[in-house]
Amino acid sequence: MFGHRNRNRRSALLASAALVGGALLMTACQDTDGSADSGAAQSSSPSADAGSPSASASASASASEDAASDAPTDAPTSGASDEPTASPSAGSGSGGGSKGSRVGQACGANDLSWSSRSESQAGGYILVMAKAKSGITCVLPAALPTVAFGSDGTEAGPVEQAVGKQITLSGGTVAYAGVNPKTTNTDGGKELDSIIVAVGNEDPNPVSLKVGTITVDKPVVTNWHTAPADAVPFNQVN
Repeated sequence: MFGHRNRNRRSALLASAALVGGALLMTACQDTDGSADSGAAQSSSPSADAGSPSASASASASASEDAASDAPTDAPTSGASDEPTASPSAGSGSGGGSKGSRVGQACGANDLSWSSRSESQAGGYILVMAKAKSGITCVLPAALPTVAFGSDGTEAGPVEQAVGKQITLSGGTVAYAGVNPKTTNTDGGKELDSIIVAVGNEDPNPVSLKVGTITVDKPVVTNWHTAPADAVPFNQVN
């Protein structure tokens, strides 16, 4: 009887021991798995975190390189290259009393300063004087000045048999011409107080000179001269 009880108790103890051993084994396995999972998580997390700054730096560097490569390479280096490199030169005078040199070009009436005075020599005549305006150099042609009288445009004929020389006017140089308004011994003629003077028939800007009261009948004029004595209209009265 006692032998039978001992066998039952031993069986119960062995079963309890087996249950306790299995429970301990399962607990050990769970602890091992938990430690492994935790370690794996801990070992992988720093590497991922450490990789984030390097990835950001690489992205920033790449963006900088892309921006630099997109910048225009053919933009002008300076706006000064588009500006003129030389100022336009000053133009010469074109007549009309404008400033500037007209060397070698024919004078126009409005390139000159004009004056006149009455002279008693040779029976009386009008001395016409012309000089270039300030800043102008021009040439009086070797031809008679054009002198006209009155509204009908009566013109003075030549006194001299040949034309004179051309005269360059500049600075204080003066050209002289003598006008005899009446070459006849008869009474009559037109009473006038001014004459119209131009440099040739093609001059577009003739000038009017006051000369006092004169009688005009078959008038004559000399060539241009550089001395007033050479401009006396010695002409035999008709």
